[in-house]
Amino acid sequence: MKQMIKGLRSLSTLLTPKVNSGEWIRESIQGIRGLLPAAGGQCIACLEPDAHFGLCAPCREDLPVNHWHCRCCALPLAFAGDETLCGQCLQAPPPFSRVIAPWRYRFPVDGMIQRYKYNGQRAFARPLINDFADHLIAVLEADPELRPDLLVASPMHPARRRRRGFNQAADIAEQISKRSAIPWTTDLVTRSRQTRPQRGLNREQRLANLRGIYQVTAIPPARVAIVDDVVTTGATARRLAEVLQIAGATDVQVWALARTPG
Repeated sequence: MKQMIKGLRSLSTLLTPKVNSGEWIRESIQGIRGLLPAAGGQCIACLEPDAHFGLCAPCREDLPVNHWHCRCCALPLAFAGDETLCGQCLQAPPPFSRVIAPWRYRFPVDGMIQRYKYNGQRAFARPLINDFADHLIAVLEADPELRPDLLVASPMHPARRRRRGFNQAADIAEQISKRSAIPWTTDLVTRSRQTRPQRGLNREQRLANLRGIYQVTAIPPARVAIVDDVVTTGATARRLAEVLQIAGATDVQVWALARTPG
């Protein structure tokens, strides 16, 4: 299997300025093409020139697919099976009906999402979002009853959005909506206050940190899918699903790029 010898370094760091150099111009054009939202261009992982939506075939095969997982929360499991419930879902069934998360949150997916989420490097998210949309369309074609009426981007407090410059959940929801023709919104659920960052907190701390911060602004449709980048402990998904069900939703799913291991 081909190794990702270049890692996940930013493409911009690989362009060495060469004044009045035709070679520099050609390299710059190649780098720009790798950032374009179309098939082709350079692979963001190994810089091979033959890429599809940012990844070449071998690097795409290296993505950690979440093959074995809890059938409800998508927690990665160490044994085969997709009809098994994890211990947490058995002890405290979540308010959502299922989580669809095609990858495990580990190398290289974790680095790709972090570069996108915290550094605004959207080129690293493009292949994940494109393949995620492909996966969801296949799931819905196989089981049309899973199709939600509305996609709800996981809300971000306005102050945090201003600092980051974008809401990654809204980006993902918008792209899925374009591919699936399912409407999406950022307005149905709002976040009323800022909280301490969820990173580094355990599940109980995350649940306490999120208590009372979400408000639903209108009656939701019956079937809703919450869209986010990563499901970690499921605390955010639980709180969002709870308030949506209280407001009238009868089935809440969670769609995310990746699920963290237990």
